[in-house]
Amino acid sequence: MAKAKVREKEKKEKPLNIETVTWGDLTWVNIEPPTEREIEHLAQNYPFHPLDLDDCLSRIQRPKIDEYKDYLFLVFHFPVFDKETRVISASQLSVFIGEKYLITLHKGELKPLVKLFRDCELNEDTREENFNQGTSYLLYRIVDRLVDYCLPIISKISANIEKTEDNIFASRGLPRAIGIISMLRRDVIAFRRIIWPMRAVIASLEPKIRRFTTMDLAVYFGDMIDHVDKIWDALDEFKEIIEGLNDAHDSLATNRTNEVMRMLAIIATILLPLTVVASLYGMNIPLPFQDSVYSLAFVLVIWVVIVTCMLYFFRRQRWI
Repeated sequence: MAKAKVREKEKKEKPLNIETVTWGDLTWVNIEPPTEREIEHLAQNYPFHPLDLDDCLSRIQRPKIDEYKDYLFLVFHFPVFDKETRVISASQLSVFIGEKYLITLHKGELKPLVKLFRDCELNEDTREENFNQGTSYLLYRIVDRLVDYCLPIISKISANIEKTEDNIFASRGLPRAIGIISMLRRDVIAFRRIIWPMRAVIASLEPKIRRFTTMDLAVYFGDMIDHVDKIWDALDEFKEIIEGLNDAHDSLATNRTNEVMRMLAIIATILLPLTVVASLYGMNIPLPFQDSVYSLAFVLVIWVVIVTCMLYFFRRQRWI
């Protein structure tokens, strides 16, 4: 019992993972990463629905917008590339937006968001630039940066596809190409799975947050939607290219196998009559030049004549 009380006391004394930036009457609350203690703090200080608070700790939430009288609850997923595992995974960003506050909850994996918050903390001009048009404009600035953060990942996938394409058609590293193609396909599938539900959320976002600002954000969100569509079009193109590369790899691998089998068949066909001649002269029956000192030369001449005739015949038939 005493140990439990000590742990409870330490838990209460440990600071919350909550940081705030205020400019004027607008406050940006950043929670990185959210735990049950931070969620309990939000429940005590804001009129948020319990289900929305539970969703902040969930890892399986789809991107969505929940609309309430005084606030909106939004869930976004953005791709993050893990350099160690070389895998693209989804990182969740939960947002509560109201008239005078914007609350972001994430794991700290979204570098543009972390950098923007730090800039707003340290630089007054940055705070004024991002806060002066209300919470809706601040939300636009955050989402726009995260959408643009997808473009370097798109460029990296494109570069890997071009490199793989060059290697396949130059016949370099062909045995390992199928593994590389599978990794590219996995990255594109993961990226598409993240971006597809995000398109609908971002497309419907501007009309819903319009009430939190007097600024017309239609043009800004239109430009951001164009960027998302550009990313989706690139992923569609990558999907088709990878399927084409896979077909090309299969065709080249099959052709290479056929070439090897053809050469082996030609070698076996040439060796067959040579083996017959050698077997005949190895038998205990009288044959021409068998007892002569020139018997080996005679056999070699027969072999050369047979090989020459067979190669000439194969050449005339365009088999080699």
